[in-house]
Amino acid sequence: MPSILFVFTSASKTLTGGQTGWYLPEAAHPYFILAPHATIDFASPAGPNPPVDEGSVAAFKADEECTKFLADETVKSKFASANKLSEVSVKDYDAIFYVGGHGPVIDLPVDPVNIKLASEFYQAGKITSAVCHGPAALVNATDAKGNSIFANKSFTGFSNAEEIQVDKVKAIPFLLEDRITSLGGKYEKADELWGAKVVVDGNLITGQNPASAGPIGHAILKALT
Repeated sequence: MPSILFVFTSASKTLTGGQTGWYLPEAAHPYFILAPHATIDFASPAGPNPPVDEGSVAAFKADEECTKFLADETVKSKFASANKLSEVSVKDYDAIFYVGGHGPVIDLPVDPVNIKLASEFYQAGKITSAVCHGPAALVNATDAKGNSIFANKSFTGFSNAEEIQVDKVKAIPFLLEDRITSLGGKYEKADELWGAKVVVDGNLITGQNPASAGPIGHAILKALT
């Protein structure tokens, strides 16, 4: 059975002081697609019980998978025993998946342990995947030649237009679409705001927004099998 590392943010505050963390459906939807077919471990920079974005819990309280995820005893145990990123070894996993939320834009891009880990996954040819704001965790990851893993690669992630619509431009250090495009990435997006979009380019798999969380789970599963 393949093994996947789900990486969560440890950041609980935005630059403007608002509560943040990881975004609930972007963990729940891929988890339930992948869990029957893979071993899944959780990790974050600070280890156990990374903070959830409380707004996402409120927004998705009618979502069956999201409520199931929060109540699931196995999931609770994985959060309680989540590793610090510094305790993780690339050789133990076939794929890495970065859960979105505004939190990942705060801590993961500048975390040296994460940068090294993401680079090692990519350089080993293992699935390197992220959804929504999750690709922010990869902006300083490099290939074997020291180039950005996004250089000349097609990708997606939370769009500038979506960021403007949720009024969080000042809450984060950079706009994902702009930053990765500046690294040489070729940005693709859904035909309409909030539409599902997943881009697969080699071992790099990215999803645009919360609606892309289920589809990226399927894309990761396909790549693993």
